[in-house]
Amino acid sequence: MFRRLLMFFCSGALLVNISGCFVLLAGAAGGAGTAAWLSGKLVQQVDEPYDRVVKAAKSGLRSQRFPLNKETADKNVTQLISEYSDGKTVWIDVHRISASRSQIEVRVGTVPGNKDAADKILNAIMQYL
Repeated sequence: MFRRLLMFFCSGALLVNISGCFVLLAGAAGGAGTAAWLSGKLVQQVDEPYDRVVKAAKSGLRSQRFPLNKETADKNVTQLISEYSDGKTVWIDVHRISASRSQIEVRVGTVPGNKDAADKILNAIMQYL
């Protein structure tokens, strides 16, 4: 009886230790995934009003002949979703920083992102600013 009780408590303690390591490993994997996602994104801040930058982003997509598949907007952020010529998803996020300053984020594909393609799109957007 005592041996069973001791085994039960030891098993419980081992289970708690293992589950703690699992949570730690899961958190580390999530952090690495987030870092990989962010590393494939190009970010550019511009001294232009938010509405003008959103319009330039749409014009940049049109100039590259990329369809605008989805647009989600509120007063401080707009996300445009399109499709690159090789079928990869394009995300363009425009953030309002202030009345006269905005931030553009461009990503092509998932992990790893295609930075050359994102740079091409960002340059097309900048031509309209």
